[in-house]
Amino acid sequence: MTTDKPELQSATDLPTIIQGGMGIGASHWKLANATSRNGALGIVSAVALDNILVRRLQLGDEDGDVRRALAHFPWPEMAKRVEDKYFIEGGKEKDAPFAVLPLVKADMSRTSAELLIIATFVEVFLAKEGHNGAVGINFLYKIPLYIIPSILGAMLANVDAVIVGAGVPLSIPGTLDGLAEWKPVDRSLSVDEAAASVVYKQYFDPSIFCYEDERPKLKRPFFLAIISSEIIAKTMMRRANGEVDGFIVEKYVAGGHNAPPRKERGAAPDAKPYYGEKDDPDITRIQNVGKPFWIAGGYASPEKLLEAQEEGAQGIQVGTMFAMCDDSGFLPEIRQELLDKYDAGTLVVTTDFDASPTGYPFKAIVLDTIDTISSKEVYEKRSRICDLGYLREFYPISDTEIGYRCSSEPVKNFVRKGGEESRSFGKQCLCNGLLATVGLGQVQKTGVEPPMITAGDDFSFLDRIKRDETGHYTAKDAINYLLGR
Repeated sequence: MTTDKPELQSATDLPTIIQGGMGIGASHWKLANATSRNGALGIVSAVALDNILVRRLQLGDEDGDVRRALAHFPWPEMAKRVEDKYFIEGGKEKDAPFAVLPLVKADMSRTSAELLIIATFVEVFLAKEGHNGAVGINFLYKIPLYIIPSILGAMLANVDAVIVGAGVPLSIPGTLDGLAEWKPVDRSLSVDEAAASVVYKQYFDPSIFCYEDERPKLKRPFFLAIISSEIIAKTMMRRANGEVDGFIVEKYVAGGHNAPPRKERGAAPDAKPYYGEKDDPDITRIQNVGKPFWIAGGYASPEKLLEAQEEGAQGIQVGTMFAMCDDSGFLPEIRQELLDKYDAGTLVVTTDFDASPTGYPFKAIVLDTIDTISSKEVYEKRSRICDLGYLREFYPISDTEIGYRCSSEPVKNFVRKGGEESRSFGKQCLCNGLLATVGLGQVQKTGVEPPMITAGDDFSFLDRIKRDETGHYTAKDAINYLLGR
């Protein structure tokens, strides 16, 4: 790992362009590395890194990247336990399923915590390897159980920025402060139907994983909250438990999960939700908060970068453009069909208000030659299963114990746990679908899991960015285009 770069003094020292932290493995270490070494802020997605790590090992770690990173992990015995358990020389049989990890609970087992710490260290280490650029990691606040140990792993790899969206991440600044000093931290959990007087928390003590003389000095990374309005910006400044270093202001045309529309329905009682002028963030008011910010969603052009800077932004965050480049984690055949569909004028991005178990709107694309879970026929044939559990919600069993359910699991299971049957309608397994999109789909009894494709609304950059004779381009090409090179 290269460490001879000058330390960033404030969030204003971060690059003008931030690469989006997309999906599960779409923003993997290779994309973040290529982005950072070309002057932008490369971001790795933190979602499902424990499963990504063990699946890479079970596929044989062909290039040796995972094992090289494990060799640099500060606590060798912990890394050896993971490698010994999951690495398969030459890779598993093609039709053999991946090992299924135990679902994480609030009172997390040491084994689960160690795996999250190691997996996140590996991803950030590889993203930072061989260059002096800054690297960040993106978390979803809606996936609470995994965040704290994963942040520790990222900090062990000297991550420069922690970006958190899909919620109002009030507890993250204090978590960064505590972990930087090896102090115990906790987070309150949002539990459906719980009495107002009952508080459920997850506790985490970083000091239990090593002796005091084995603790490296940890740098507190910058914290950027993904927001959709000036109201959330002010809430973060007023109520967060530590320093907020900046914001990413995400507009509703961005890919993946979006904030729900403020005006949720039309005039008719059964009208679908929609976005309108009320959902555009007030940039002037966000600027008045006094923190550096980047604008995301529909800003993938040099003109929009200039426009953002004229509005007071530090720069822009761009996702879809990087998801479509050759360095991203998307399977090549998926990228190729997306390019072909756009060039043919047949690419359609839909905002699905029912698909995600989080309850947040989610952008989805149906392909022609590849089955995707967003296709009605594929969705109806797939057997519902929740074997990854990242998007589970919590419900109370007692004043001290919580249960776990997911609206995309088998309906009878969801209802048995107190879920309303109507909330299960149309729910798709994003966890399995997004892993399949990057070539890590589970082998189920009914076959390999179908992928889930997400992207932003705006693909117009493909008309202007420099592409080779096959229609492809790299992360470097994307950065050059955005900077007008």
